[in-house]
Amino acid sequence: MSKPFKGVVNVDIRDSEPDWAPFEPPRAPDGAPNVVYVVLDDVGFSAMSCYGGPIETPNIDRIVAKGVRYTQWHTTALCSPTRACLLTGRNHTRNSMACITEAAIGFPNASGTIPPENGMLSEILGELGWNTYMVGKWHLCPTDEMNLAATRRNWPTGRGFERWYGFLGAETNQWYPDLVYDNHPVDQPRTPEEGYHLTEDITDKAIEFIKDAKTIAPEKPFFLYYAPGACHAPHHAPKEWIEKFAGRFDMGYEAMREQTLANQKKLGIVSADTELPPLNPIGTPETRTGPEGQPFPALDSTRPWSSLDADEKRLFARMAEVYAGFLAHADHQIGRLLDHLEQTEQLENTLLIVVSDNGASGEGGPNGSVNEMKIANGIADDLAENLAKLDELGSPTTYNHYTNGWAMAFNTPFKMWKRYEFNGGTSDPCIVSWPAGTKARGEIRDQYHHAIDLVPTVLDVLGVEAPETIKGHVQSPFDGVSMRESIDDASVPSGRKTQFYSMLGSRSIWHEGWKAVTTHPTIAGWGNFNDDEWELYHVDVDRAELMNLASEQPDKLRELVNVWFSEAGANGAFPLDDRSALEIMATPRPQLTAPRDRYVYYPDTAAVSEWQSVNVKNRSFTIGALVDIPASGAEGVLFAQGSRFGGHALYVKDNRLHYVNNFVGITEQKIVGSEDLPAGENLILSASFEKEAQKDDRATGTLSLYHGDQKVGEAQIKIQLGAFAIAGASLYVGRHEGEPVTEDYPGEPPHSFTGGTINRVAIDVSGDPYLDLEREAELMLMRE
Repeated sequence: MSKPFKGVVNVDIRDSEPDWAPFEPPRAPDGAPNVVYVVLDDVGFSAMSCYGGPIETPNIDRIVAKGVRYTQWHTTALCSPTRACLLTGRNHTRNSMACITEAAIGFPNASGTIPPENGMLSEILGELGWNTYMVGKWHLCPTDEMNLAATRRNWPTGRGFERWYGFLGAETNQWYPDLVYDNHPVDQPRTPEEGYHLTEDITDKAIEFIKDAKTIAPEKPFFLYYAPGACHAPHHAPKEWIEKFAGRFDMGYEAMREQTLANQKKLGIVSADTELPPLNPIGTPETRTGPEGQPFPALDSTRPWSSLDADEKRLFARMAEVYAGFLAHADHQIGRLLDHLEQTEQLENTLLIVVSDNGASGEGGPNGSVNEMKIANGIADDLAENLAKLDELGSPTTYNHYTNGWAMAFNTPFKMWKRYEFNGGTSDPCIVSWPAGTKARGEIRDQYHHAIDLVPTVLDVLGVEAPETIKGHVQSPFDGVSMRESIDDASVPSGRKTQFYSMLGSRSIWHEGWKAVTTHPTIAGWGNFNDDEWELYHVDVDRAELMNLASEQPDKLRELVNVWFSEAGANGAFPLDDRSALEIMATPRPQLTAPRDRYVYYPDTAAVSEWQSVNVKNRSFTIGALVDIPASGAEGVLFAQGSRFGGHALYVKDNRLHYVNNFVGITEQKIVGSEDLPAGENLILSASFEKEAQKDDRATGTLSLYHGDQKVGEAQIKIQLGAFAIAGASLYVGRHEGEPVTEDYPGEPPHSFTGGTINRVAIDVSGDPYLDLEREAELMLMRE
């Protein structure tokens, strides 16, 4: 009991007096406001028009009109780390989120598991009488917990959210998302052809959650964490929203930077003397190598617009149009949420906070991408392929990302982008509005703040204190400070004096208006951190980080570098990790069960996450389906994992066994059985891959199809080395929900197996000869 019982207990109830206080649910203070976090993804400092950018967001402007915009609010430069800060008020490495959860490396700073002593705002407010809801992107639990066999301790429902609907990992297909509802996966309610898009879906659920509780308890406030996939890759948007921006980016990203900077000066977002940094501020593959001769990452160089031919300009401009449509569409859905709050007379007494989790993303590289999974597999984008799919950008047939020139433009006036600790990665939009409780309207605030400051700010606004313990865990102190006073007072100094940064090898420190930052490229594998070059900027007057004062003020630089090491030590920031994306993603991580040679899966079960399923990449494997087929006419999926952007499937069509390996969405390799399927019970239909060679970006070998021990097909194929999906592709038996591996599947989605019965599917990765596996399977059947 949270309160002592003050009644009277005697043998006879007639002589006893009740006291309900210890048993009643918590109540928020009378008149307490609702709290809504709107957490946008990969939306740079200057993408939105309210920060001088080219993309109109009229509904976010409604929030701006009744609140303030911060111009020096900062993030960690990456998704999970920032989101951990937003919800806990602690620095990212103290949250064990040095990188995204899919890149956990098994150290206290980077396990992907937020320690329970760092309680979340949802846990705090839920215990104080607020309803708590979450919709959209979570990205705050490790990969070994993104499945149905795992504990839900780090799912939203395990961290204080009473209801949630969204996806667990880094990203998802906006047309075919990996959806979870409360504590179990669900199928999307309709198809893209029927008008489905994830942002609309999560908005429907947010409104539903609010209505459900308000119908019962109209005065009870809520905390809503609204986190759309927009505008993280893949950039998916309805075509009518993309077309609204047709021709708007034809001038190119360099001209867009100039135009945006002029707008920012008019708005007062930046000072009148601000200038733009160069397009490639830390080097290119032609101008720079690592301390041991390592190449500068080609991903992080930008092509001047003038160097592009007409087709490339058309392609790159279209990529920006798609991104703009994605953000504008998300803004429209935010408007639906605001409309509901306004129609139900809740908007005035709602604390609204709109932020982005990091700067605009440079993961598209110099040429952009039609399938972002290529980077995770160490495969360069093909410009010809990108051009061929220009008209499909934003649709279900692409998994697209714009070129990094647009990332620089949408981060105007800053250097670099997401992943980097220059302001292009860390300085982001932050809009705060509480009409019923603050006076500021449409104003700008220049105080320096960080994502860790939002939790203390919310608690300050609500007039409540965080508990000393949550679920029995003594709580650690906040790193954040409240921004409350600055909302109504532009002149009040920031309570923040120092902030440290570290991400994928990039490092910086801000201290009392000065900043030291390394030029170390991220995910480059350079190491040798003691050899890093540190630059020095007086960012109080040089926010674009143009005037490097390192040589002029070496003592100041040394002071700041020492502060970085002190802060890094205090926040447990080591070890530093700048390895390639493929190396980091391939790091061995915990499994719920020990790795084995044979994995068995069954029909009519939930999808299995790639991170906890059999690993067939870069090795020999055999997929065997044990089936009963009474007569000809069977068809459908036996086994499938992945999507059109990378995956493989075994299925029956036209009474023949088929196998498709979709190599990172580039090549669809199909092998078809040469004979009709036999009829009978306990048939084994299988595909067996024998690895024969390996290159930097693929393994090659022979894929053979079998009916029992009879070979009915054979072909040379190549398979990818990395993940089918960054957040983990789903594995299915007997059907394939969502995005198909191939359009060749028979029947209608989800292409369920019919005309027979699948008993189970076994995947063997022992490397033993196929016939030995066949005999073992026969013995197993005899035993059963």
